[in-house]
Amino acid sequence: MPVTDPGATTRCPCCRREQPDVFYSVETVPVHDVQLHRTRAAALGCATGDLNISFCDACGFIWNTAYRAELLDYGHEYESTQAYSSTFNRFHERLARDLIERFDLRGRTILEVGCGQGEFLELLCEIGDNRGIGFDPAYRGETEVGSITFVPGYYPPPQADLAADLLCCKMTLEHVPEPALLLATIRQAIGSNTIVFFQVPDTLRILRERAFWDIYYEHCNYFSAGSLARVFRRSGFDVTDVWRDYNDQYLMIEARAGSGESSPLSAEETPRILKTEVEEFSADVADHLECWRDYLRRESEAGRRTFLWGGGSKAVAFLSATGSSNHVPFIVDVNPNKTGTFLAGSGVEILHPDSLAANPPDAVVAMNPIYRNEIAADLETRGIPARVEALGVPNHPVA
Repeated sequence: MPVTDPGATTRCPCCRREQPDVFYSVETVPVHDVQLHRTRAAALGCATGDLNISFCDACGFIWNTAYRAELLDYGHEYESTQAYSSTFNRFHERLARDLIERFDLRGRTILEVGCGQGEFLELLCEIGDNRGIGFDPAYRGETEVGSITFVPGYYPPPQADLAADLLCCKMTLEHVPEPALLLATIRQAIGSNTIVFFQVPDTLRILRERAFWDIYYEHCNYFSAGSLARVFRRSGFDVTDVWRDYNDQYLMIEARAGSGESSPLSAEETPRILKTEVEEFSADVADHLECWRDYLRRESEAGRRTFLWGGGSKAVAFLSATGSSNHVPFIVDVNPNKTGTFLAGSGVEILHPDSLAANPPDAVVAMNPIYRNEIAADLETRGIPARVEALGVPNHPVA
């Protein structure tokens, strides 16, 4: 991981069908969304690539046919943690407890592929008294933390015979150019009793909400329940459950090594159904882009300052697609590691909420609607009467 063959851009990485249908394109977007840029010049000069989001009507897989893995470098300045949000932390702890109960993970060994800075693996090990092994090239901490060993590199290591009761992989498969290859590698490495749990963004929600802000370069893959289950089966897994969480933003799958012949589950849509969703997204997304451009332009021309809240991938994708950075004075983010840095591509400075009293906005746009109440409460506590808009909810300016 990552591995790409020369034909990966013209063939579906999951079923190998040729001639995919491109349905959404954006030129010259940052290849990294959460890389820290210490100067505006560095943010403006970041590495870029193109989006050609394509659909395979044979298996329902969606991916970026313009993706080039060699452009990416998940190094030490990669800052993807969401652990500074109380809303996200509550979800993370609830999910950890749910998995521990669901799979009886007590005194067991857990392996996490793409563990980030290890927050979720630490929860699983602390709550369930488990042992952990975490892999991530962007990991920055100590390699031995309590009962957990962290490996600052890709999975699998040269010795891929690591035994585990649960193999967990959250928000990582969408970054892998050849997902079927990674899944086949995992299938060969794990034991027959190992439970496999993956979490990815739910593309069906992205399509239905016309959520262009959730389409960005780092995510070379976009999974629906059906396409995710199908690639798991094709890679030799029996899929035992598929479900959604986090306000239906995240898609979860449970699988075990098997014949790959398990029957489709009720949550899985067919490629034909997904094709209809793709066509409707393609027909409507330009209008949504234009409505957001108009909204930010009107607010700016009226002398009202609108900040974006959330200095991560959604903000990068939103500004890359709308080209509205000149109408957004600042971006706000609760992660102190981002304070004083500049957003990739647009060069907009990122502020901590502590600075808003001296530099108040008239409105903020929440880059993720699930944080809207948390943001509104933060502003109210600080005595800042800013209006709170949000992407992807019924009362945003596009509606």
